Amino acid sequence: MASGGGTIAALWTEVNRCGQSGDFTRALKSVNKILQECKDDVTALNCKVVCLIQNGNFKEALNVIHTHNKVFGSDVIAFEKAYCEYRLNRVENALKTIESASQQTDKLKELYGQVLYRLERYEECLTVYRDLIRNSQDDYEEERKTNLSAVVAALSAWEQAPPEDLGLPETSYELCYNSACTLIGQGRLPEAMKKLQEAEELCRQSLSEDSDMTEEDIDAELAVIHSQMAYVMQLQGRTEDALQLYNQVIKLKPTDVGLLAVTANNIITINKDQNVFDSKKKVKLTNADGVEHKLAKKQMQAIDFNKALLAMYTNQADQCRKLVASLQTQNPGHPRPVLIQVSQLCREKQHSKAIELLQRFSEKHPESASEIKLTMAQLYVVQGHVTKACDILRSIEDLKHKQGMISALVTMYSHEEDIDSAIDVFSQAIQHYQKHQPNLPAHLSLVREAANFKLKYGRKKEAISDLEQLWKQNPKDIHTLAQLISAYSLVDQEKAKSLSKHLPSADKMSFNVDVDELENSHGATYVRKKAAKVTGEILPKEQGQGDIKKKKKKKKGKLPKNCDPKATPDPERWLPMRERSYYRGRKKGKKKEQVGKGTQGATSGASGELDASKTASSPPTSPRPGTAGSSNVVPPRQQKPAASGATRKKPQQKKKKGGKGGW
Repeated sequence: MASGGGTIAALWTEVNRCGQSGDFTRALKSVNKILQECKDDVTALNCKVVCLIQNGNFKEALNVIHTHNKVFGSDVIAFEKAYCEYRLNRVENALKTIESASQQTDKLKELYGQVLYRLERYEECLTVYRDLIRNSQDDYEEERKTNLSAVVAALSAWEQAPPEDLGLPETSYELCYNSACTLIGQGRLPEAMKKLQEAEELCRQSLSEDSDMTEEDIDAELAVIHSQMAYVMQLQGRTEDALQLYNQVIKLKPTDVGLLAVTANNIITINKDQNVFDSKKKVKLTNADGVEHKLAKKQMQAIDFNKALLAMYTNQADQCRKLVASLQTQNPGHPRPVLIQVSQLCREKQHSKAIELLQRFSEKHPESASEIKLTMAQLYVVQGHVTKACDILRSIEDLKHKQGMISALVTMYSHEEDIDSAIDVFSQAIQHYQKHQPNLPAHLSLVREAANFKLKYGRKKEAISDLEQLWKQNPKDIHTLAQLISAYSLVDQEKAKSLSKHLPSADKMSFNVDVDELENSHGATYVRKKAAKVTGEILPKEQGQGDIKKKKKKKKGKLPKNCDPKATPDPERWLPMRERSYYRGRKKGKKKEQVGKGTQGATSGASGELDASKTASSPPTSPRPGTAGSSNVVPPRQQKPAASGATRKKPQQKKKKGGKGGW
């Protein structure tokens, strides 16, 4: 017995020494030897669970706790059990374990805050961390403040809650980063970018002090900050800069799967329906194991929506339908999965099915009816059913009295030439504002637009009540009074005359207007011509001296050639030749002398002389020597054409351009 007790004591000494040095693998071996001797030793079992947790064997540690549940009891090892469940992503079970513990220790409260943060119960988590910071004093105070600032940032980002000023000092880059995230949630993007730059500087300073940290390690730590900076750039519209920074983060290949998934998703949103091949590669990064445990529900929801949209843009209809069905199961009341499905149906030109789907969803989920009905109206307009679209828009109770909706309805009814319905829209809106917001600028501007619309389409009788209301609000409005008088002139002339007395006199209505300035203004349709300026001194005119007009000399008209000015001109000279009384027409029988077919230059008049058969003694074809001077026959080449001959020259043919295949 003594030797056995000595062995166990030595083993406990070994366990203590290994625990202090951090060698939990050797400590676990010693604990197992102790448990071989004492199977139900609570301390040994507790040490075994701690060693397994330190080595990352959470599942095995939880199995030991469940196996020896009766030995441990309920409170002995509650923290270790809850921690194992939390690390195994069994967050709901961890919450039950913590809440069932009879004694809430500080470490259980710390874990309770982490569990509430993972469950996105941020208000409760904020209360827990406030209590911990107030009632604890140890070396982990800065970490608690960091966690508290992270909770505030989550409230601002995911629940749009106004952040409280907790007075947390931004002494570390984690605190500065969380403060920047809070500013992003508030929409204060320039301030958030400055905070992120401060966080980057603090991170570089703190990590460069560690000699073991390389430049690559520092860049990997800065990846989260850089990704958030790119997100701010994307929100500011600087998509090119954001895309460049996102790609730098991806090239670093960070170990945080959540960071990779968010960065890849943001790149896909920038690409949209362009650069689809790159988006297909990036979407694989969002499918890594454990991503769902690293991101908030809204982040995962956005990633799933973008996957469905990418499938739609890449014409993967079946894949798109599967993803949409999964999204509808996870988010039954969310309108976005239905809208994606409707977009897919519209790409397949099944507009009627799309409208039926929207109608069914709006009936089941009236809280999302506004967005759904707007989409239905758009589909009706695309199909050309404008009146149906107007009926859908008028059924949206939340929006039908908004000024933008009234403008859209009036425009659509005017396009369909349904003026009565457009006036009815104005009347209902005016009644609504008269009841809830009487005589406010929005109400009066609506009355003004209704009156102008009725006057535009000749409904002066209907515009009288609107104009009277406007004039009562502002009796000095001359324009409204003039419109009212014009409207009454068709209905009640006596009333129009009585109202005209309120018009100001002509003297009061005359304004000090600079005519020159008005004519020189932009958009003037008529400009009075100004007299040209005369350079030099203008001499004063003598009394009685009038302006001498210069007489222009008239030029004599030119007479035609061979014109006898003494002879009387032909009175029918202005008529065409055929219409004159002395025109006898062309004489038939006389033909123009034909051009001979002889050598070049020959005429018809000389052809008879050249015919040898008609002469008694034909001369020789060639002149004899010594007789050329005495011969009366002129050679053909020396003959001149007769004056009456009509010789025609053949038009010269144009040379064809060289080259094969020419025109």
